[in-house]
Amino acid sequence: MEMKINTFKTALKAGGRAQIGLWLGLTDPISAEICAGAGFDWLLIDGEHAPNDVRSILTQLQAVAPHPAHPIVRPVWGDVQLIKQLLDIGAQTLLVPMVESAEQAKLLVAAMRYPPAGIRGVAPALARASQWNRVANYLHEANDQMCLLVQMETRRGLENLDAIAAVEGVDGVFIGPADLSASLGHLGDPGHADVEQAIEDAIRRIRASGRAAGILSTDEAQARRYLSLGCKFVAVGLDGNLLMRATDELARKFSG
Repeated sequence: MEMKINTFKTALKAGGRAQIGLWLGLTDPISAEICAGAGFDWLLIDGEHAPNDVRSILTQLQAVAPHPAHPIVRPVWGDVQLIKQLLDIGAQTLLVPMVESAEQAKLLVAAMRYPPAGIRGVAPALARASQWNRVANYLHEANDQMCLLVQMETRRGLENLDAIAAVEGVDGVFIGPADLSASLGHLGDPGHADVEQAIEDAIRRIRASGRAAGILSTDEAQARRYLSLGCKFVAVGLDGNLLMRATDELARKFSG
């Protein structure tokens, strides 16, 4: 078997059209499979705020696998041992929350790579990622297919953004408007002028570093604005939010 190519990383490096994604928080393989067939470029399987564990993430990776949409996994934290498990079950792209320093980013890069380039544990015979050793050259080709996205969402992260983006092996920086607004003193108000200004400046700085900038917005006009500012990967919806709005609307129609 041949090594699976990371299509998301390839698209970011190519610098063509922006990659449009959808957030998955329902933790269910059937809903993940439905969303995977919708035509999005990528899907984010959320293990930070959604009640996912390694096994439930695995079932969603399996459900998404037959479709072109690229699965990205967000762990609850940038834990080296957890990253090892997520890569072994087949995740190739991770979005790590609350990255606030270049030192933290360097550790994450190392965690996603086999020695001597990194510190990832070696056990391909136990890993879905290597198809249990059916991918003959997995150990020597895996590093090139790993994609690290770090999440900038605090005042300290904003202050260290240039140093974080300069770390070799960081492929993209994702801006978290909700936590950033809280950190800047505007809890629950990511649309505040100060937050918007910080986001725009962050996008500019990320682009200047040569990294891809990403963000999430469920507001179509705002999402298109971020795209116009140069974001290269943008999530435009959340599965639970879409279900909530659709069911609310349907119930209202018949509440008469």
